[in-house]
Amino acid sequence: MRIGFVVNDIMTETKGYTTTRLGMTAINMGHEAWVMGVADFLYAPDGSIQARARSATAKKYTTGEGYLRDLQGSKAKQSRIKVDDLDVLLLRNDPAEDVRRPWAQSAGIIFGRMAMRHGVIVLNDPNGLAKAQNKMYFQSFPESVRPKTLITRDRKEIREFAKEMGGKIVLKPLQGSGGQNVFLVTPTELANLNQMVEAVAQHGYVIAQEYLPAAVEGDTRLFLMNGSPLRYKGRYAAFRRVRTGDDMRSNVHAGGTIAKARIDDTALRVAEIVRPKLVQDGMFLVGLDIVGDKLMEINVFSPGGLGSAQRFEKTNFTYAVIHALENKVQYMSYYDRNFDNAEMATL
Repeated sequence: MRIGFVVNDIMTETKGYTTTRLGMTAINMGHEAWVMGVADFLYAPDGSIQARARSATAKKYTTGEGYLRDLQGSKAKQSRIKVDDLDVLLLRNDPAEDVRRPWAQSAGIIFGRMAMRHGVIVLNDPNGLAKAQNKMYFQSFPESVRPKTLITRDRKEIREFAKEMGGKIVLKPLQGSGGQNVFLVTPTELANLNQMVEAVAQHGYVIAQEYLPAAVEGDTRLFLMNGSPLRYKGRYAAFRRVRTGDDMRSNVHAGGTIAKARIDDTALRVAEIVRPKLVQDGMFLVGLDIVGDKLMEINVFSPGGLGSAQRFEKTNFTYAVIHALENKVQYMSYYDRNFDNAEMATL
């Protein structure tokens, strides 16, 4: 199996990234694993999609550090590959990390769509990802699993919403990730609301969201694969993120810590409610951020943390992912690479 991984930039990948773990596992299972940045694509005069890509050269790796050293260093195999000849193309770039390169935010989707036309399995489905390029996508899921939300740039509207919510709301940008520009507004801080709104609004629209008291205990990242909770060797791919000190953000990039998760019927019910739309949109691998019986976020672009789940569950979930890709490639061969990509994404 020939797998391509699209990332923001090969040289900024780290040993702990889920993409690194997937690439290493693919090689260890005997597959070709090519990695390319969003700047490495090209549409050739003959109509083919190509890319300047790298591949680590050893047949086996025991650590992500060793794999990444070979991938990023002079030992890497560097080639202009024909993307159309890949079996699978995984779009693992995060548009929110490319704010300084606006052209790069949709590059994976654009070239992924072209590769899809030639029978390459592209995951997550690029048309589904196009719908999810900002947090408005979250609002298309059932209200029963979402906090009450207002999206606007109008300060007066946000102030009224805060009063309706008892003075306690969360503010965050419509576009962005990593816990940046996220504010908790409390009744005692309403006087500073305008300044907080201005700080968020400089990046575009503002999300004002109902505060969930259960957020005090952090949130749970639960992975879904093929529309269902990812379970391997009897273990759920999940972990809990816990906030530290007075910081309301449990996001690890914002200083949160991680712990073992307990996946109960409530979390599984949330996953079941969002399943139909994720399947409809061809979302192969997704990370749900759950607080109590609500979703805080649905991560469809490069969902990370499989290594954290492995740490607590003592199970390498990347093997389950690669096995799932093997199945899809087998399915596609039965139909001569002629099968709807969004449907294949969650088979």
